Amino acid sequence: MRFALPLTATCLAGTLMAQAPDTVFLEELTWTELRDLVAAGTTTIIIPTGGTEQNGPHMVLGKHNVLVKHKAGEAARRLGDALVAPVMAYVPEGDVDPPTSHMRFPGTITTPPLVFEQVLEYAARSFKQHGFVDIALLGDSGGNQASQAAVAERLNAEWADTPVRVHHLTDYYPGQGDDWLVEQGVAAEDVGSHAGMHDTASFLFLDPSKLRLDQMERGTGPTGNGVVGHPGRSTAAFGEQILEMQIDAAVRQIERLRTSSRP
Repeated sequence: MRFALPLTATCLAGTLMAQAPDTVFLEELTWTELRDLVAAGTTTIIIPTGGTEQNGPHMVLGKHNVLVKHKAGEAARRLGDALVAPVMAYVPEGDVDPPTSHMRFPGTITTPPLVFEQVLEYAARSFKQHGFVDIALLGDSGGNQASQAAVAERLNAEWADTPVRVHHLTDYYPGQGDDWLVEQGVAAEDVGSHAGMHDTASFLFLDPSKLRLDQMERGTGPTGNGVVGHPGRSTAAFGEQILEMQIDAAVRQIERLRTSSRP
């Protein structure tokens, strides 16, 4: 006995086959969709690097990963010919034994800088193989910056005679957000430098569920509650402006480097 597919399934299959992918995230594409996008001129890939680390009692451990994925996605959409790689969530966060830096707090995950660099390097090598010519490294954490710069320098030297360039984005992080908050009359010690107003305000605008609003207490430093700054001074309006400045900085630098990095 032969069985026909239900009409709804047949129609759905036909609909899906006709749809163009409406995403900038690599992991949401099929390999054939990616192949066709690259062939049509989408040859910029953004590799976001985040981190899994303590962010005080009021903010989730995956702060960097959530924020950098959002900002990379918005940057790619504005560029119009760019995609976003999966976020690198395991980055240098200190030593394991004895624990240093954020590793003194439960939940932090660390990798040695050389391991981080090797993973980042081979992600870039993979994208070169698949036809991307501009590979932008978008780092949302201070501990990622030196390794990104080293990888970009090493691969650009190796690939100097090819069209491919790796861009370590320096205008995005830490960006203008902290200085802008001070310009608005906020004390620098309240702005802080870790899990303070910058990221707290961003989440108040983007996704408050990543915050524990009843735990937004003044920071007591890296040997106290892990917070440097006063997250309680944050507002969603501050966060909206900070996010916009970082996304705009990333877009402008990618556009500039796609031209200036070549003869």
